[in-house]
Amino acid sequence: QVQLVESGGGLAQPGGSLRLSCVASGFPFSFYAMSWARQSPGKGLEWVSGIYGDGSDTFYADSVKGRFTISRDNAKDTLYLQLNNLKPEDTALYYCAKPKNPGYGLGSIGEYDYWGRGTQVTVSS
Repeated sequence: QVQLVESGGGLAQPGGSLRLSCVASGFPFSFYAMSWARQSPGKGLEWVSGIYGDGSDTFYADSVKGRFTISRDNAKDTLYLQLNNLKPEDTALYYCAKPKNPGYGLGSIGEYDYWGRGTQVTVSS
């Protein structure tokens, strides 16, 4: 069955960096676009970034553009999110997500059918 397992979260200071990973299994990872989303306390799920299956194109929410970088290693079935210049408002539970349509890597949350359990990112001084 499909499994997505995130790791790499933690506590960072404002301006700091973290690198999140998501190991996928149970489906042909390299054929699927993948995304990251996040949920802050008291807020809804927010799409953060997506990447095509072959890594040829990437997409970002305006709130993270220029600070976060999505990437993937298809040989390792692993998705990454590099978080730089972190802000307190980036504090959230970060999830990786598999879309229903292999080519979909954008922001409509309803287009994703599998989610990991998330990894917590806390930005605080």
